[in-house]
Amino acid sequence: MTTAAATRYVSLLGLGFGDCGKGLFTDHLCGALQAHTVVRFNGGAQAGHNVVLADGRHHTFSQFGAGSFHAGVATVLASPVVVHPTALRVEEEALRRVGVSDAFARLQIDARCRVTTPFHQAAGRLREWARGTAAHGSCGVGVGETVRQALAAPVDALRYGDLMHRARTLEKLEASRVALRREFADMAPLHPEAAQELALLADASLAQRWFDAAAPCVRLSPPARADAIGARLARPGTVLFEGAQGVLLDEWHGFHPHTTWSTISTAAVEAVLHDAGVDAHVQHFGVLRSYLTRHGPGPLPTHDPALDARFAEPHNADEGWQGAFRRGHPDALLLRYALAAVGPLDGLVASHLDAVEGAGLRWCTGYRTADGAEVGSLPFSDEPDLGHQHALTQLLQGAQPLYEPHPIGTARAWAERVETFTGLPVRFGAFGPTRDTVRAREHI
Repeated sequence: MTTAAATRYVSLLGLGFGDCGKGLFTDHLCGALQAHTVVRFNGGAQAGHNVVLADGRHHTFSQFGAGSFHAGVATVLASPVVVHPTALRVEEEALRRVGVSDAFARLQIDARCRVTTPFHQAAGRLREWARGTAAHGSCGVGVGETVRQALAAPVDALRYGDLMHRARTLEKLEASRVALRREFADMAPLHPEAAQELALLADASLAQRWFDAAAPCVRLSPPARADAIGARLARPGTVLFEGAQGVLLDEWHGFHPHTTWSTISTAAVEAVLHDAGVDAHVQHFGVLRSYLTRHGPGPLPTHDPALDARFAEPHNADEGWQGAFRRGHPDALLLRYALAAVGPLDGLVASHLDAVEGAGLRWCTGYRTADGAEVGSLPFSDEPDLGHQHALTQLLQGAQPLYEPHPIGTARAWAERVETFTGLPVRFGAFGPTRDTVRAREHI
């Protein structure tokens, strides 16, 4: 175990339902802390971390780290990340169009990463269509299906390192396709596009075409061993861990079944560092928006259609797989629950503080349940218990928010109230979409 005394480790962990500004703060801190590496430690290609530069360039980071606009900053996809090789190629081409010409040269992918294929994507979409009005809120990228099948048949799971071996890859692809096709053999094409996805599962020749499309990714970024990743993470300087999704979507502590197949916690960050053979302290920051958002179905007790109309969302559309993008007032109960779920933090960073003044935002400090009872906190289960999480979902779906009487007047007042609710300092706040709008606490 290496002790990296000359290296600083910092993590960014979303405290909501995602879309809280992790891309913005990753971009900012890579410059402010002179980071040399961004580590993605959870999730997969369903991440959507937006970075906007002062000159107008913009990219929605999906798999590459959101520090990639900084010259020399590398991306590591750690072993829990679900890799989508062909989507990586598409993203690399998009990065080239905005001036990042060496993204693959700065990328390390752990050989153990599970791999999303067209069969997983098709199966995930079919499963979500079959749920109808009970849809979970899938992004339609296939991440959950990749994890589900890997857990069910770990020996047959396709790993990034397997892509160096054509025969092995094709064998695993065929096993995956056959197993998934069997699951959907009796499914009627209830959705207009479902027939296309069913056809993909029936196409035995697709595996070879997909392998050929993925091969350039593997050639440009060969699978990395744990010791090679450990050597990079032990380099002097700063390593930034960029979380995906938010802890309220966590697979075990989110509100089941509207969750992700991913763990968002301080422990998840530290497990990746330990796996790389590095023993060091990590400074953990929780990331918040000034108001709550949720993309897709699932409980959002403080949802307010007036906020939907007020706050533009240029990078999250209502169309597509997840459905409507909703806005809600800040919620102290969900915030405290998120802190219990995510693990010990060293501070908070907050985005969209420019939205506070004049918006009429109010803090929710309690709920009235369907039976008329008042709730001031949400019960947290340390042990994985999906029954408990489903009960919380039902409680939240029937809850009416109880608000403080006066709107939040200023960003400073918002920050002070957050610090009172959490006992944690707000370290930085962003007043716009670009890194130059980020201010230290004393300037909020």
